[in-house]
Amino acid sequence: MNVNVSMVMTTVPDRATAEKLAQDALGARLAACVTQLGSVQSSFHWQGKIESAEEIQLLFKTSVVRTLELERFIQDQHPYDTPEILSWQVTASAAYGQWVNAETQRPIHV
Repeated sequence: MNVNVSMVMTTVPDRATAEKLAQDALGARLAACVTQLGSVQSSFHWQGKIESAEEIQLLFKTSVVRTLELERFIQDQHPYDTPEILSWQVTASAAYGQWVNAETQRPIHV
């Protein structure tokens, strides 16, 4: 049986930011896996002009229940005023989906 998981994508200005955001999200169990998709060239409208920038694209895999919390985390930690945060649900294989859900459970503090 397949399991729904969420994919969340963002772009950041450099590798150091990408690595910190990924490590912090993993450390907080907001994502089971973060894939650094590499350098991309982005062109966009910004403050009345067309801008262009080299960025690093990140793809977070998380449980459906942690998606909103991950989006808020990215928003709070991101260096951009208006970061790209895109999310969508996908169907994962049973084993992968169960792994994502298990790895994004909140740790129990006793």
